[in-house]
Amino acid sequence: MSKLILTNEVSGLGSAGDVVEVKNGYARNFLIPNGLAVSWSKGGEKQITSIRSARDARAIASEDEAKELKAKLEENPIRILANAGTGGRLFGTVKTTDLVDAVALAGIGAIDKRKVEFTSAIRNLGDYEASVRLTAEIVARVKLLVVAAK
Repeated sequence: MSKLILTNEVSGLGSAGDVVEVKNGYARNFLIPNGLAVSWSKGGEKQITSIRSARDARAIASEDEAKELKAKLEENPIRILANAGTGGRLFGTVKTTDLVDAVALAGIGAIDKRKVEFTSAIRNLGDYEASVRLTAEIVARVKLLVVAAK
Protein backbone atom coordinates (compact mmCIF):
# COMPACT_ATOMS: atom_id res chain seq x y z
CA MET A 1 0.00 0.00 0.00
CA SER A 2 1.17 3.50 -0.88
CA LYS A 3 0.39 6.60 1.13
CA LEU A 4 -0.37 9.58 -1.12
CA ILE A 5 -1.50 13.20 -0.96
CA LEU A 6 -4.24 13.92 -3.50
CA THR A 7 -3.64 17.07 -5.57
CA ASN A 8 -7.02 16.88 -7.36
CA GLU A 9 -10.39 15.37 -6.57
CA VAL A 10 -10.58 11.68 -7.47
CA SER A 11 -14.09 10.26 -7.62
CA GLY A 12 -14.59 7.57 -5.02
CA LEU A 13 -11.26 8.27 -3.33
CA GLY A 14 -11.18 11.80 -1.94
CA SER A 15 -10.62 15.45 -2.69
CA ALA A 16 -7.53 17.62 -2.99
CA GLY A 17 -5.44 17.71 0.16
CA ASP A 18 -6.61 14.36 1.50
CA VAL A 19 -4.06 11.75 2.56
CA VAL A 20 -5.08 8.31 1.27
CA GLU A 21 -3.68 4.80 1.12
CA VAL A 22 -4.04 2.97 -2.20
CA LYS A 23 -2.52 -0.09 -3.80
CA ASN A 24 0.96 0.39 -5.24
CA GLY A 25 -0.06 -0.28 -8.85
CA TYR A 26 -2.92 2.24 -8.75
CA ALA A 27 -0.57 4.88 -7.35
CA ARG A 28 2.35 4.11 -9.67
CA ASN A 29 0.37 3.58 -12.90
CA PHE A 30 -2.54 6.02 -12.63
CA LEU A 31 -2.59 8.59 -9.83
CA ILE A 32 1.00 9.85 -9.88
CA PRO A 33 1.54 9.89 -13.71
CA ASN A 34 -1.74 11.78 -14.25
CA GLY A 35 -0.81 14.39 -11.64
CA LEU A 36 -3.70 13.46 -9.35
CA ALA A 37 -1.48 12.68 -6.35
CA VAL A 38 2.05 12.93 -4.98
CA SER A 39 3.88 10.64 -2.58
CA TRP A 40 3.31 11.36 1.07
CA SER A 41 6.23 12.55 3.17
CA LYS A 42 6.65 14.07 6.60
CA GLY A 43 7.39 17.43 4.97
CA GLY A 44 4.15 17.23 3.02
CA GLU A 45 2.09 19.01 5.69
CA LYS A 46 2.86 22.41 4.12
CA GLN A 47 1.76 21.06 0.76
CA ILE A 48 -1.48 19.72 2.26
CA THR A 49 -2.20 23.11 3.82
CA SER A 50 -1.67 24.97 0.52
CA ILE A 51 -3.79 22.48 -1.44
CA ARG A 52 -6.64 22.73 1.07
CA SER A 53 -6.55 26.53 1.12
CA ALA A 54 -6.70 26.60 -2.71
CA ARG A 55 -9.61 24.12 -2.63
CA ASP A 56 -11.47 26.22 -0.07
CA ALA A 57 -10.98 29.35 -2.19
CA ARG A 58 -12.61 27.59 -5.16
CA ALA A 59 -15.41 26.09 -3.08
CA ILE A 60 -18.90 27.47 -3.12
CA ALA A 61 -19.31 29.85 -0.18
CA SER A 62 -22.34 28.35 1.54
CA GLU A 63 -24.80 25.49 1.39
CA ASP A 64 -27.65 27.87 0.58
CA GLU A 65 -25.73 29.09 -2.45
CA ALA A 66 -25.06 25.49 -3.51
CA LYS A 67 -28.74 24.53 -3.14
CA GLU A 68 -29.77 27.56 -5.17
CA LEU A 69 -27.30 26.67 -7.94
CA LYS A 70 -28.51 23.04 -7.85
CA ALA A 71 -32.11 24.17 -8.35
CA LYS A 72 -31.12 26.35 -11.30
CA LEU A 73 -29.09 23.54 -12.91
CA GLU A 74 -31.86 20.96 -12.55
CA GLU A 75 -34.65 23.32 -13.65
CA ASN A 76 -34.12 23.29 -17.43
CA PRO A 77 -32.00 21.21 -19.79
CA ILE A 78 -28.68 22.78 -20.80
CA ARG A 79 -28.27 23.16 -24.58
CA ILE A 80 -24.83 22.28 -25.91
CA LEU A 81 -24.03 23.10 -29.51
CA ALA A 82 -21.74 20.58 -31.21
CA ASN A 83 -20.52 19.95 -34.74
CA ALA A 84 -22.15 16.81 -36.12
CA GLY A 85 -22.16 14.88 -39.36
CA THR A 86 -25.01 13.09 -41.05
CA GLY A 87 -26.83 10.66 -38.79
CA GLY A 88 -26.18 12.80 -35.70
CA ARG A 89 -22.65 11.52 -35.02
CA LEU A 90 -20.46 14.19 -33.42
CA PHE A 91 -17.02 15.21 -34.62
CA GLY A 92 -15.29 14.35 -31.33
CA THR A 93 -17.07 14.24 -27.98
CA VAL A 94 -18.69 16.69 -25.63
CA LYS A 95 -16.22 17.63 -22.88
CA THR A 96 -16.71 18.95 -19.38
CA THR A 97 -15.53 22.39 -20.52
CA ASP A 98 -18.38 22.44 -23.08
CA LEU A 99 -20.88 22.00 -20.24
CA VAL A 100 -19.17 24.65 -18.10
CA ASP A 101 -19.28 27.12 -21.03
CA ALA A 102 -22.95 26.32 -21.77
CA VAL A 103 -23.93 26.87 -18.12
CA ALA A 104 -22.09 30.21 -18.06
CA LEU A 105 -23.66 31.23 -21.39
CA ALA A 106 -27.13 30.43 -20.05
CA GLY A 107 -26.44 32.79 -17.13
CA ILE A 108 -26.97 30.10 -14.50
CA GLY A 109 -23.63 30.48 -12.73
CA ALA A 110 -20.07 29.24 -12.61
CA ILE A 111 -19.16 25.60 -12.01
CA ASP A 112 -15.79 23.90 -11.77
CA LYS A 113 -15.00 21.59 -14.68
CA ARG A 114 -13.28 19.16 -12.31
CA LYS A 115 -16.59 18.61 -10.50
CA VAL A 116 -18.48 17.50 -13.65
CA GLU A 117 -19.00 13.81 -14.48
CA PHE A 118 -20.85 12.44 -17.49
CA THR A 119 -22.78 9.19 -17.09
CA SER A 120 -21.44 8.06 -20.48
CA ALA A 121 -19.34 9.47 -23.30
CA ILE A 122 -21.36 11.82 -25.50
CA ARG A 123 -20.70 11.01 -29.16
CA ASN A 124 -24.14 11.60 -30.73
CA LEU A 125 -26.82 14.27 -30.74
CA GLY A 126 -29.60 13.78 -28.19
CA ASP A 127 -30.52 13.92 -24.52
CA TYR A 128 -27.97 13.01 -21.84
CA GLU A 129 -27.39 13.44 -18.12
CA ALA A 130 -24.40 14.66 -16.12
CA SER A 131 -23.73 15.17 -12.44
CA VAL A 132 -22.09 18.24 -10.93
CA ARG A 133 -20.68 17.93 -7.40
CA LEU A 134 -21.29 21.35 -5.83
CA THR A 135 -20.24 20.36 -2.30
CA ALA A 136 -19.38 17.07 -0.65
CA GLU A 137 -23.08 16.38 -0.03
CA ILE A 138 -24.85 18.33 -2.79
CA VAL A 139 -24.84 16.85 -6.30
CA ALA A 140 -26.88 18.35 -9.13
CA ARG A 141 -28.24 16.06 -11.88
CA VAL A 142 -28.11 18.12 -15.07
CA LYS A 143 -30.09 17.23 -18.20
CA LEU A 144 -28.17 17.96 -21.39
CA LEU A 145 -29.58 18.56 -24.84
CA VAL A 146 -26.85 18.14 -27.44
CA VAL A 147 -27.89 19.84 -30.69
CA ALA A 148 -26.15 20.37 -34.01
CA ALA A 149 -24.43 23.70 -34.52
CA LYS A 150 -25.61 25.39 -37.69
